[in-house]
Amino acid sequence: MAEVITVEKYIRMSPRKARLIADLVRGKGVDEAVGLLKMTPREAARVIEKAIHAAAANATQNYGLTREDLYITTIRADEGPRLKRMKAGARGRYKPIVKRSTHITVGVTERVAEES
Repeated sequence: MAEVITVEKYIRMSPRKARLIADLVRGKGVDEAVGLLKMTPREAARVIEKAIHAAAANATQNYGLTREDLYITTIRADEGPRLKRMKAGARGRYKPIVKRSTHITVGVTERVAEES
C-alpha cells in the first residue's frame, strides 16, 4: 500500500519544538495519536494534530482507506525559511533576531491485518 503524504508549510514555530511532539506520535495509530495530542499542552501539538487530520482525510477521501486502520509511518519537522530581523543594541550595534519556520510532513498508511 502506498503512503499518503500531507505537508503543512511555513508554520511560524521552531523546528526543534515541533520535533519534540512529532517524536511523541511517530508509529502510532491516527486516532491514538490525535487523542495523545489533545492532552499535550504545547502549541506544536495543535499544528501536528491538524496535519494528521489532513493526512487521514486525504487517505479516506482520495484512496478509500478506513480511518481506523491508518497509522503514522513518517512524520518530520523540517526547517523552513528564516525571517531575519534586527534589534538595536548598545553602542550603535545591532542584535540579530531569527524567527524560524517549519515544514511538517505527515505520512500515513493502512495497517495490514496479518493472517495466521
